[in-house]
Amino acid sequence: MAGLYLQEFQPGQVFQHTLRKSVTESDNTLFSTMTLNPQPLHIDFDFAAKTEWGKPLVNSLFTLGLMIGISVHDTTLGTTVANLGMTETSFPHPVFHGDTIRVETEVKSVRESKSRPDRGIVEFEHRAYNQDDRLVARCLRQAMILKKREA
Repeated sequence: MAGLYLQEFQPGQVFQHTLRKSVTESDNTLFSTMTLNPQPLHIDFDFAAKTEWGKPLVNSLFTLGLMIGISVHDTTLGTTVANLGMTETSFPHPVFHGDTIRVETEVKSVRESKSRPDRGIVEFEHRAYNQDDRLVARCLRQAMILKKREA
């Protein structure tokens, strides 16, 4: 697997993920309808045109999922046991249709599990930026990660 094991993470390590995504109207509409979120700010152009933004905003939970998803290949593909939580999640600037999102991830802490010797917990800080380098999302994520087996 491409993912890193617990022993391969170090606090302060930063990943600049090369995978990027331009968000489409279809992404936003599909995600909003799949999650049964009828918020007109996301899916109604007429409603959104009358707001301070003047156009639809991308659903922030899509942005959160995209940010973490972009990070997976470089960090945890196949080595994650479970996501334990996400804290300090914020969206300091909206995402709009056509924005291109890039992500960086910083390892904040690493520790072995107290109850399971084959795994540990890594805390990541994910940060997503648009094409203008404006921070659009940030969160701390705690994930349970497998340890590399000793040969």
